[in-house]
Amino acid sequence: MKSKVIVYQKTFEQVLEMLHDKYEVVYFEGVNSANQSEFYFHLKDAQALLGAGMKIDKELLDHAPNLKVVSNISVGYDNLNIPELTKRKIMATNTPGVLNDTVADAIFGLMLTAARRISELDQFVKSGEWKAKIKEEYFGVDVHHKTLGIIGMGGIGSVIAQRAHNGFDMKVLYHTRSRKGEAEDLYNAEYRTLEELLKESDFVCNMAPLTTHTEKLIGEREFGLMKKTAIFVNGSRGAVIDEKALYNSLKEKRILAAGLDVYQHEPINLDHPLLKLPNVVTLPHIGSATVETRLKMGLLAANSLIERLNGKRPATLINEMVKGTTLHSNEYKLCSEYV
Repeated sequence: MKSKVIVYQKTFEQVLEMLHDKYEVVYFEGVNSANQSEFYFHLKDAQALLGAGMKIDKELLDHAPNLKVVSNISVGYDNLNIPELTKRKIMATNTPGVLNDTVADAIFGLMLTAARRISELDQFVKSGEWKAKIKEEYFGVDVHHKTLGIIGMGGIGSVIAQRAHNGFDMKVLYHTRSRKGEAEDLYNAEYRTLEELLKESDFVCNMAPLTTHTEKLIGEREFGLMKKTAIFVNGSRGAVIDEKALYNSLKEKRILAAGLDVYQHEPINLDHPLLKLPNVVTLPHIGSATVETRLKMGLLAANSLIERLNGKRPATLINEMVKGTTLHSNEYKLCSEYV
C-alpha cells in the first residue's frame, strides 16, 4: 500500500508527477472552509504534508496520527510548531538556498525603487504631471557607495551582501547571532551591534526570521536610531517590525523611505496607513516569486519529503536529529537560514 501524501496548495505539474510516481497523492489547490472536512478526512491517514503557509500546530496534528514529515515550500517556517512536531517525531523541512539569488534581486529592486522614487515617479508620468524639467523636490538618492546594514546574515543576507559589495561598491555592515567569517572575507562585511548598525547605515535591510526573540525587533526606539536619510527594507517577516512605529517614523520624516515585501497581516488591509504614504514601496510578498525559483523550491520540498519516507535524513531538516534517524523530543535544535 502506497503512503498518502497531501499537497495542500497549488503547485507545478513537475512536482505532482514526482510524487505520483511513488505515492497516493491527494491534491488541494488550497484548503478553505468548503473543503476543510475533506482535508481532515485524508489527514488522518496521511504520512506527509507538502505546501507553505498553513499553520501546523497541535490542533492540526491531533488529526494526523500517522504523519511523518511536513515539507514547507519556503525558507521561513514560523507557520510550523517545531517543538510540537519534534515531540511527535515528525520531521520538518524547508527550502533554503535555491531562492537566495531571487530574493536578493527583489531586495535590491526595493532598495533602488525606494531610493530613486521609481514607483512614485512612474505615477507622476502616467498621471500627466510631467510637463517640464524635473525639479529638485523629485530627486532621489544614490545607492552606490552607500552603507548597507543587513540584519540577519544567513544565505539570503550573504547574497545581498555580495550584490552590494561587488555590484554597488557599498560598505556592508551586518548584525546576527554569530560572526560570519566568509562574508567578512569575501565582501569586507563588518559586524556591528544592532544599535551600531542602525546608526551607521544608509540602508537597513531586515532579513531576520520571525521567532519569539525577533518579534517587533525593530520599533520606535530602533527607528529613532536611524539616520533621517535612511531607507528601511523588510524582506523577512512583517511581524519582525512594529508597523505603527514604522508609519510614525516615515510620516514624521524621521527616516526617508521604506520598501516592504512583507507585512504583519497578509494580504495587507487596503485601509492600512502605510499604504497612504508616498515614500513607501509595497510589494505583495513576492521575494521568491519567479517561475524558475518557485519550481526549484517545489522540487526541493518534494525531494525532502521523499527522502524522509524512504527512511533517510532530509538534507533540509529543520528540527535537527541527534541520533541516527530518530528524533528525540528533548534533543532538538532550531536551524535558521537567515541567522
